[in-house]
Amino acid sequence: MSDEPRPRPQYGEYATPEEQRAAIRQPTPEPAAPVDPPHPPTAPATTVAARPTRMADRVITLALLAYGLFTVIGAIPQLVDYGSFAKTWMEVAGVSGEFTNTDQGALWGGIGATVFAVGWLLTAILSWCSLSRGRLSWWIPPVGAIVTFLIVSVCLVVPLFGDADLLRGIALGS
Repeated sequence: MSDEPRPRPQYGEYATPEEQRAAIRQPTPEPAAPVDPPHPPTAPATTVAARPTRMADRVITLALLAYGLFTVIGAIPQLVDYGSFAKTWMEVAGVSGEFTNTDQGALWGGIGATVFAVGWLLTAILSWCSLSRGRLSWWIPPVGAIVTFLIVSVCLVVPLFGDADLLRGIALGS
């Protein structure tokens, strides 16, 4: 510690407003009019009665989930029978030849069907949780469908492009 004295505080540095008024000889201001008593507190706007019900959001969300369920139920048998799926895909793509990668197709078709079912289930759970909290939820089923579809598409492409006949047919452009 040093023996030097501390510097004096500047004007008003430690003074209260009353001490400041006294130092500059300013009188304390008087209220202009009597103050009304405060109103009793009201209930906050976040009560259950004040929250919007968002019925349209619920209807749209549930309709999208129902549509997704029907889509998944319809797609699973097609994915499990991957040979038929591959044949149809090759016809639509205009590729001649026969799908020969059946073992890998059966495996990846089952994986794709499982991903489709799990993706819908996760989407439904997230939608339900969001709806129960009163949040906007209509966007969850489309986003869940897009993410699930992208993952399933990758699963379906693996055996297709692992087939030598299919790659030859694409390369020949027939």
